[in-house]
Amino acid sequence: MRYKLLQEGDIQVCVIRHPRTFLSKILTSKFLRRWEPHHLTLADNSLASATPTGYMENSVSYSAIEDVQLLSWENAPKYCLQLTIPGGTVLLQAANSYLRDQWFHSLQWKKKIYKYKKVLSNPSRWEVVLKEIRTLVDMALTSPLQDDSINQAPLEIVSKLLSENTNLTTQEHENIIVAIAPLLENNHPPPDLCEFFCKHCRERPRSMVVIEVFTPVVQRILKHNMDFGKCPRLRLFTQEYILALNELNAGMEVVKKFIQSMHGPTGHCPHPRVLPNLVAVCLAAIYSCYEEFINSRDNSPSLKEIRNGCQQPCDRKPTLPLRLLHPSPDLVSQEATLSEARLKSVVVASSEIHVEVEPASTAKPALTASAGNDSEPNLIDCLMVSPACSTMSIELGPQADRTLGCYVEILKLLSDYDDWRPSLASLLQPIPFPKEALAHEKFTKELKYVIQRFAEDPRQEVHSCLLSVRAGKDGWFQLYSPGGVACDDDGELFASMVHILMGSCYKTKKFLLSLAENKLGPCMLLALRGNQTMVEILCLMLEYNIIDNNDTQLQIISTLESTGVGKRMYEQLCDRQRELKELQRKGGPTRLTLPSKSTDADLARLLSSGSFGNLENLSLAFTNVTSACAEHLIKLPSLKQLNLWSTQFGDAGLRLLSEHLTMLQVLNLCETPVTDAGLLALSSMKSLCSLNMNSTKLSADTYEDLKAKLPNLKEVDVRYTEAW
Repeated sequence: MRYKLLQEGDIQVCVIRHPRTFLSKILTSKFLRRWEPHHLTLADNSLASATPTGYMENSVSYSAIEDVQLLSWENAPKYCLQLTIPGGTVLLQAANSYLRDQWFHSLQWKKKIYKYKKVLSNPSRWEVVLKEIRTLVDMALTSPLQDDSINQAPLEIVSKLLSENTNLTTQEHENIIVAIAPLLENNHPPPDLCEFFCKHCRERPRSMVVIEVFTPVVQRILKHNMDFGKCPRLRLFTQEYILALNELNAGMEVVKKFIQSMHGPTGHCPHPRVLPNLVAVCLAAIYSCYEEFINSRDNSPSLKEIRNGCQQPCDRKPTLPLRLLHPSPDLVSQEATLSEARLKSVVVASSEIHVEVEPASTAKPALTASAGNDSEPNLIDCLMVSPACSTMSIELGPQADRTLGCYVEILKLLSDYDDWRPSLASLLQPIPFPKEALAHEKFTKELKYVIQRFAEDPRQEVHSCLLSVRAGKDGWFQLYSPGGVACDDDGELFASMVHILMGSCYKTKKFLLSLAENKLGPCMLLALRGNQTMVEILCLMLEYNIIDNNDTQLQIISTLESTGVGKRMYEQLCDRQRELKELQRKGGPTRLTLPSKSTDADLARLLSSGSFGNLENLSLAFTNVTSACAEHLIKLPSLKQLNLWSTQFGDAGLRLLSEHLTMLQVLNLCETPVTDAGLLALSSMKSLCSLNMNSTKLSADTYEDLKAKLPNLKEVDVRYTEAW
């Protein structure tokens, strides 16, 4: 039988005092006994009643209980147990045998734990202490009680013992760890014990205890922990354990095998918490490498205080003991007059970090802000505009450098697993690293491998994370593009990122417009060197009329004609433009219906056969067209009604239509494979009056969003959807 540890409960109580006279013997006979109902609480040091009256007027200390046993003699009260105390006996009567046994085991447990707390609070000989710890562990493992506190209580006792006795030898440390190891197989160590484990990992990383005892503990933490924010010492212990593995002779090979063991032998990791926990450990470890420099930055006046001239040094944290190796003017006054003077060379050194600020080769304009504007520059802006950051050369100390190398390598290992890559990309999409790390050349160079893995992945949920999470914030795409602080090549990674993004749903005017505004120079340079992706980008900019300036258009044309591949693609563009003019020339039918079973090729062949400038109503119902035909549909300037009923037209096609056919009024998507991802794009088609989404994967939330964003929508069919 297994029982839950009781903390409180209702029970009948009778106290029998030892008879001293003949009269007292008669009064305590079983015929004259009086039972009192009490709600008893099993506290940490005593048994007390919620109503301290009668028999339980005073609580019963566990130290006063000499014995706890079940009543077994003949004619004993039913379901009763006996507590032997000085001068008498306390009888507890439960409602049934299960409750009686539950009270019996709970009282025994509370009594023994109370005893061990007292014994181990004043240790004399460590041989005896170790023996008592082993007995305590055995008691917890063999107890019929099933409760988290059964295993946690011994761990907390040992944790308190270790925190109060810091002068133990290494051997005594290891003996205690081995003694409590069985309890750690199914339980997280408490915070104080985590600190003790961290200390052992730092001081004896090559100890066999690290491999044999700590490995299953860390594996359990990574598999089952839900929030390191609530238990940060578990994260710190995991961090120190991985660093201890890295100190072994095999180094990163041991760490790699550990990561493989956490993932498992199959292609899909069965434990969903492993990756988020590993990433949390990596981010915290990388942050710690730059922590001292971050603290020194946090102690300096903010940009708002500098502008307003109201810094209050007395309100700040004490400054770190940093040493200026070369005399320099006051850094605060330098930052305030950044636009007027260059920064002189300054080397700031601490125990872990050495930062060198080199003179800027050219004076860059300082960030300006209007009066009353409290907003700070965003992360990438700080690095790209401020000379103090853009010329920063960070040199870490030996220990911080090893830590950084270890955890960046782990991020590389994580990015190699196909099933982990989507979640990893999502976790890293809002750039989670401090700007000091992004200004550190070694860090961005090592992390480049992870970004390359994202750029090579054909899945949209992976490579879409290269872009910023929202407008106004820079992402990895901007960071590793030419001109970004992390770009250390001639644009090869930039070209591969653009290629994968253009191959997915990002072949849109919005994406091309952002490239034209921010990265036109690098695009033209790579196109001049024969990069086919960039040649295609320039052709699309011309085809979609992204570039308004005539001189820029001529420069793009010259760039295209300077290479063989560019010249060929530009000639194809000119042919398409001539065909487009012919297609959009006024004339032709106003209504057109394709025969059933028609394909994308049939539609393309039909539209290339004449002029369709007057076409307003096009029905492709029950044909075999797909999203690929959207490339031809967007060329119809007068199209107002489009019927795609029972076709294979999907989300990618909807996104393209939503950008180009903004005057469309009637759209039938009945029985098409479109989902919320594509339907949400329709919110930009403000002219829509009638929309049929019958039998699609439309959700109720998306339907409500579309109704709010399409003011002219009058007829909607959402039958056989979640929104119905």
